[in-house]
Amino acid sequence: QTVSLSYSEIAYALEKSLVKIDAALMKVLESMPPELYADIVKNGIWLAGGGALIKGLDRRLSEKTGLPFHIAEDPLRAIARGTGIALKNINRFSFLMK
Repeated sequence: QTVSLSYSEIAYALEKSLVKIDAALMKVLESMPPELYADIVKNGIWLAGGGALIKGLDRRLSEKTGLPFHIAEDPLRAIARGTGIALKNINRFSFLMK
């Protein structure tokens, strides 16, 4: 049996999760050090992983925060690639391994 859902039905089901993401993001932004916030204002926030593939998420978060959001190239593999880079350069990124 096949069940068909419209885009609006899928968007409605996702809304609760997106509201939670919005709230968590705002909490993090409010509590971060000013120098980190300044860097984010300058360079934006990069979305990676499966969540980055949610259509319009970057626009939604940008509108909510006024900050630029970008989607990583190949977001499904970006986290693994970044972890590999950090491990190859562990002497430069030791602060990440606490």
